[in-house]
Amino acid sequence: MHNKVPLPELEGRMDRFLSLMDRQNPDWKISAIFGRINLYYFTGTMPDGMLLIPRDEDPVLWVRRSHERAMNESSFPDIRPMSGFRDAAKGSPKVPETIYMETEVVPLALCTRFRKYFPFRHVISLDSPVMQVRAIKSDYELSFLKKAGEIHRYVLEDCIPEMLREGMNEAEFGSEVFNRMVKEGHQGIVRFGMFGTEILVGQLGFGESSIYPTSFDGPGGCYGIGAAVPVLGSRERILKKGDLVFIDNACGVEGYQTDKTMTYAFGEPMPDEIIEIQQKCVDIEKTMAGSLKPGVSPSDIFDLVMNDLDLRFLENFMGFGTRKANFLGHGVGLQVDEIPVIARGFAEPLRENMVLALEPKKGISGVGMVGSENTYIVTPGGGRSLTGNNPGLIPVY
Repeated sequence: MHNKVPLPELEGRMDRFLSLMDRQNPDWKISAIFGRINLYYFTGTMPDGMLLIPRDEDPVLWVRRSHERAMNESSFPDIRPMSGFRDAAKGSPKVPETIYMETEVVPLALCTRFRKYFPFRHVISLDSPVMQVRAIKSDYELSFLKKAGEIHRYVLEDCIPEMLREGMNEAEFGSEVFNRMVKEGHQGIVRFGMFGTEILVGQLGFGESSIYPTSFDGPGGCYGIGAAVPVLGSRERILKKGDLVFIDNACGVEGYQTDKTMTYAFGEPMPDEIIEIQQKCVDIEKTMAGSLKPGVSPSDIFDLVMNDLDLRFLENFMGFGTRKANFLGHGVGLQVDEIPVIARGFAEPLRENMVLALEPKKGISGVGMVGSENTYIVTPGGGRSLTGNNPGLIPVY
């Protein structure tokens, strides 16, 4: 029923991980992976379980639920059932004093239960090595990102203009976008690594809604359904003539997601000043895309852009008021917020087949968030867009 990740693909991922661990952590003995996304990356299934990776023995996927499903879905060579960590401990090598785990993912309660049967003393974070391995996409992974990008481009550029109608509210708009994206092949879920982040369709809004403050670490905003559910869109905010419509969302196929933003001028043209700011953001995106080449530092790309902007444009750039994002782009893949990041401090050079979303945006009082975003593959010739090149502010009137 489900397509299996090919065994050679899984083996290649594991080999790259082991090689990276040997280089960066030469004394490591054993790693334990619990996060569902990382389990999928290394095994091709997402069970309630753990992947134990000893340095000197073959890795084992221990599954509490469901072993049957994991066997059906995965081509991973060693999948064993367990009712709890006691079972896994009986069939595992001796535990060293230090174990490598995903400290960004594993809650303290789970770590405590695990330690009861695997009596390690120290934990070292596994998050960075895993993210480094995941950052470079294989041809297999790129095939799904390309499909996601095609769906994304089609829905946001060709379908949404036909959906917009005076009097609809934001929640209706978001629901219709979601329905169409799933119909076209979107997986229906958006995944982030950031703790506590929930997104349904994406950030979307009419007019000033797109600069309303949120807890999300990005330039855009959203009213949302309410305080308990600050996502999707407001049922009270109605689309009216002259509104700027903003949507920033992800599209996923087989787990792999692209990120894209589009804007629309509803009912009448936007003032020339707004059009000029929108075009400036598009030009910035093109400049960054041209720099997405192997060997180029993300921090250098960030500085290239920021040092060329005047103080007037910098006001409300990448956010609104004091709420600003400190990046211009980010890696995407199984999660929307991956590495590398186009920001200061990210000096590690880009490598071919990394995939990044570039999103220069600027908030405008009384208008909303303008700007652009597309997802690119790093190539020797610069970034190649997976999600189209439409400059936004599509007229809908």
